[in-house]
Amino acid sequence: MSATLSNVIGLVKGPGVSPHTFEIVSADQERKLKLGEFVTYLVNIDAQEREVLARVNERQPLRLYPNGFLADPDLSPDFLASSLGYNGERSELFKITVEVLGYFDPELRDFINPRVTPRIGSQVRLASDEFLATVLNRRKVGSIGGAHIGSLLSRSKGRVPVVLDLEAICSTHLAIIASTGAGKSYLAGVLIEEMLSSYNRAALLVIDPHGEYDTLTEMHSLLKQADYSPEVSIYRPGEVKIRIGSLSMSDLRYLLPDMSERMEYVLRLAFQRVQRKSKQKHAGDSDRWRLDELIEELKAIGQLEDPESDDGEIAENGGKYKDTADAVIWRLNTALGQNQVFDNLQQVNLQDLIRPGKCAVMQLNQVDSRQQQVIVATLLRKLYQARVRTEKGEASQAENKDFYLPYPVFILIEEAHHFTPANGDAISTEILKQILAEGRKFGIGVGLISQRPGKLDADALSQCNTQFLLRIVNPVDQSRVRESVESVGQDLINELPALTKGQAIIAGAAVNAPLLCQVRSRVTSHGADDISAPKQWMTYFSKEETFRRERENSVIEVIPPRSRKTK
Repeated sequence: MSATLSNVIGLVKGPGVSPHTFEIVSADQERKLKLGEFVTYLVNIDAQEREVLARVNERQPLRLYPNGFLADPDLSPDFLASSLGYNGERSELFKITVEVLGYFDPELRDFINPRVTPRIGSQVRLASDEFLATVLNRRKVGSIGGAHIGSLLSRSKGRVPVVLDLEAICSTHLAIIASTGAGKSYLAGVLIEEMLSSYNRAALLVIDPHGEYDTLTEMHSLLKQADYSPEVSIYRPGEVKIRIGSLSMSDLRYLLPDMSERMEYVLRLAFQRVQRKSKQKHAGDSDRWRLDELIEELKAIGQLEDPESDDGEIAENGGKYKDTADAVIWRLNTALGQNQVFDNLQQVNLQDLIRPGKCAVMQLNQVDSRQQQVIVATLLRKLYQARVRTEKGEASQAENKDFYLPYPVFILIEEAHHFTPANGDAISTEILKQILAEGRKFGIGVGLISQRPGKLDADALSQCNTQFLLRIVNPVDQSRVRESVESVGQDLINELPALTKGQAIIAGAAVNAPLLCQVRSRVTSHGADDISAPKQWMTYFSKEETFRRERENSVIEVIPPRSRKTK
């Protein structure tokens, strides 16, 4: 593949330290050879001239001023140099180290390393915008499966668009990693806008623990077209019900923390009994039991001398597990009895919750972290089972409607380290890791968003084959990224602390080569802006706020006591 060749920007000096790097010498007066910039050179391979792409990863000056020129801060070193007959700008030279990516093979859709560095003295050119737009992106702007999220950072805004391959993202998962305030939620908003665009119309589920994505509802009007308008629905815990019978033993154990082995034993017996009876009563469905039925089984076990037997002898004053059963019942009533999320009968309908052209945002900021994890674990398990049974032909619209989901889905999880932590202490970890490992076979893609990769499960992070890395300052987090993200070179990892808000390193399956990107502006408003404490403090003393407080205080009336009537 060839593109219009740009002007020569330097000459090859020789090979670099590693076999796939080489050095060039350039005056680079216009400062175009920035870190992360792309250059090309021509090489003859199999009697065919190829244009090989390489990326700048180091820049060092070759000509330095003598120390004496820099001794007086009031005297310009350029002036001293010019008095001796040297022009400062024109006399500068730089040694630029570049890493060979290879020549692009359109059939393989990948770069092939020529395994030979260019000859000394060969011309090196700045890669043209057209060439980069062709070889870096797997899709074109506005094409089906393409997500235009920004432009190449080393070029002027908009000159080289960065378009991701959504097919690769949905099948091999993604991770958005950044420190607080670096723009990870903003980038996620851009990605959601692209996935819900008229040329993609994705089926999306967003797990939102902090209520940051409600502004996405603006898409319904902002992206509306004649034949299509994206739908965004915000769901709060009370609006999406999880049937208690769909909880697993692991879910119950997690909802009832600090249980003794004796309590777990009694709960497991009751759980097995209530599932068995539900299966007999509801034609094979073992998840139709209710909370009161589970409690009745616990009471029955508490009365038996031998709880292993269904028809065991009933003790006069309760069996040896009566106190234990009563303790488990109290915990169940506390955790589930008045819970706004779990219900005896209602169960969320997956096709109503998530479908093509719709983004369902689960706002979980009104419930505690343990309930958040159980809600996510239960939803993910149900989604996974539905996709597996649908793909295997075991569910249909007419029968097994609860497990019929005839289209792929993508799940974006904010604060992912809460749902799959490094220590494994979350009920949602197991099912999330299973989906990351096996979901591609059944059409379930996952996006993990986290500000603390050091607290994120390493196996889960390594399963995400497309990475968006924004500014990361913490050395522990940088180390975790370095260990888990194989497709990003050390030169780009070193750039992480220097990235500014909205700048990202993108690498992996969604692009043909790692690159630095400036994220585009969102169509919708950003809903995760920080609260300005000083502004709100000052607002408290404003005339309007003072008048409002005085007015509210003035309407408080003291009602006199009712006078007594005498006989």
